[in-house]
Amino acid sequence: MDNRISSVDVLRGLTIFLMIIVNNPGSWSHVYPPLLHAKWHGCTPTDLVFPFFLFIVGVSMAFSFSKYKSENRSAWITKITRRTALIFLIGLLLNWFPFYHKAFSDLRIFGVLQRIALAFGGAGLLIIFLKRSRYQIAAIGLILLSYWGLLFLFGGMDPYALESNLCTKIDLFILGESHLYKGFGIPFDPEGLFSTLTGIAHVLIGHQIGKLLGKQHTNNAISIKPFILLGLALIFSGLIWNNFFPINKPIWTSSYVLYTCGLATITLSILIWILDIKAWKGWEYPFRVFGLNPLISYILSVLFIKIIMYFMKTDSGNLYTSLYQDFFKNIISPEFGSLLQALSFTGFIWLFAWYLYRKGKVIKI
Repeated sequence: MDNRISSVDVLRGLTIFLMIIVNNPGSWSHVYPPLLHAKWHGCTPTDLVFPFFLFIVGVSMAFSFSKYKSENRSAWITKITRRTALIFLIGLLLNWFPFYHKAFSDLRIFGVLQRIALAFGGAGLLIIFLKRSRYQIAAIGLILLSYWGLLFLFGGMDPYALESNLCTKIDLFILGESHLYKGFGIPFDPEGLFSTLTGIAHVLIGHQIGKLLGKQHTNNAISIKPFILLGLALIFSGLIWNNFFPINKPIWTSSYVLYTCGLATITLSILIWILDIKAWKGWEYPFRVFGLNPLISYILSVLFIKIIMYFMKTDSGNLYTSLYQDFFKNIISPEFGSLLQALSFTGFIWLFAWYLYRKGKVIKI
C-alpha cells in the first residue's frame, strides 16, 4: 500500500488487531464486557470487527482491480479462483490442526477465513463480469433483497430465529450437523454457506466506496463529505430495515450489512481526514504494521494459539490457561485480566508482523 491510501491500510490493520484480541481472551468464561458479541439480534462494538474487515477487503479490491482489462479476463478469473481456494483451504486446515485430534467426518468446514475467501471470490467474479458500477450496485440490491425474501418465506413461523432460519436448514442439508459450529448450543454456523451471499454484498459495497476514494485521489481533491453522507445513508437504511429484518451478525442479515458498512464508511472517512488530509501520523504505526500483512497475521494468531493449547501442556491444562489462572486473572478483575492476556498475545503476533514490515515483505495469500 502506498501513501495515497494510508487510511485503508490502517483500517485493515486495526480490524486485524481487534480480530486477534476478540478471538483470544484469557478465559472465555471471563470475557471483557465490551468484547462480547450480541447473543443473537443486535450489534455490539465487537460485532463490527469482522464486517469492517470484509468492507476493507472490498475497498482494497477497488485499487488492485483497477489494473484489470477486458482482454485478460480469463487470467483474472484464474487469479481470483486460486486465491479463493487457497484462503479457504488454509482456513479448513487451521480448523483441523493439529490433525490427529479430530476425524475429518467431524471437522467444521467453514470459519472466518473461509467466509473471507468466498466473499472475496464471489465479489471478485461479479466485479469482473459486471464492469459498470450501476450493474454492481444493482447486484448488491438484488442480493440483499433476495436474501431477505428467502429467509422470510422459508424460515417458518419465526424466520430469523436460531433454530428455524433458512441458513441453518441449508447448511444442515448440505454439510450435515457434524461439519457445523456447535457454539450456539445447536449445530449452526455463523460463517456458513448460505449467509455468505450477504458477505459478497458486503465486499461489493466496500468496492464502491474504494472506487470513489480512488477517483478523488486521481483528481487530487479528497473530501470526506461524500463518505460521511454515504455512511449516514447506509446506517439509517440499516436501522430502518432493522424493523423488518433484524440486525443480526450470526445470519449476516441485509440490515446488518448496510448498518455495519455505514459505520465502516464513517470510520474510513475519519481516518482519511486524520491521515490523508491533516497528515497527523505516527500514532497509527502499530496498525500499519498489521495492515501490511493482515491475513498472515491472523493465520499466525490461530496457529500459535493452537500450538500453545495442544503442545504446551501444564498441570492446569496448557500454557495459555496457566498464564491466565496464575497471573492475568489476579490483575484488578478476571475480566480485565482476560483482556490484558488477549492484548499480550496480540502483541506477540505483532512482533512477527513487525519483522515482515521492517523487511518490506508482503506475504500474499
